[in-house]
Amino acid sequence: MGNKTFIVEIKNLFKSYRRGNQILPVLKDINLDIDEGEFLALMGPSGSGKTTLLNLIAGIDRADSGTIIVGGIEITSLSETELAGWRAYNVGFIFQFYNLIPVLTAYENIELPLLLTSLSKKERREHVEIALRLVSLEDRMDHYPGQLSGGQQQRVAIARAIITDPTILVADEPTGDLDRDSAVEILGLMERLVHELGKTIIMVTHDPRAAKMAHIIMHLDKGVLNANPQNHY
Repeated sequence: MGNKTFIVEIKNLFKSYRRGNQILPVLKDINLDIDEGEFLALMGPSGSGKTTLLNLIAGIDRADSGTIIVGGIEITSLSETELAGWRAYNVGFIFQFYNLIPVLTAYENIELPLLLTSLSKKERREHVEIALRLVSLEDRMDHYPGQLSGGQQQRVAIARAIITDPTILVADEPTGDLDRDSAVEILGLMERLVHELGKTIIMVTHDPRAAKMAHIIMHLDKGVLNANPQNHY
């Protein structure tokens, strides 16, 4: 491979949780390289460590040992404050239950991450309008989450996730709360983000149909990553 650099590089990653005086290993010696513009699906039974791995890559959780490098930055060596700042600019989150703020309109929910930046109100508006167009929700910008369908709420969440042009998008069961048609629509949108915008998406899913939309499927079982990924190019 020579000196090929990856957008995400994970080396010898271990993670365990303490329950009382028991130590429960969750991830065991994970090694994983992810290319820029990759759409990776992580599958595995409940309790296999999928969400834990996603949270470690996103800088929400900390490893016991090992290194994670995202976009050339070793996030495993950052302080909590540095990590919070890094997350704000480098990670877009897409959750199963959307995590929208009910008292804010679609527009205001999408704008939220930009309030942490130095952009002017006019610049923020331009960014939000581009994101709304991308998810085909220009006509719903003044609607509140409660006035939107599940699929529309997830599109708002995706627009919010991409608004800061993050290095990676992490998606935890993004279609888990959607009917089949909405799920297909959301997965199609995620595929467009990869193909048209070159986004890198790491998705945890239980749904084989969702996983099939990814380029690569990797399986975690009892904290061990399958060394033989399925490629869907």
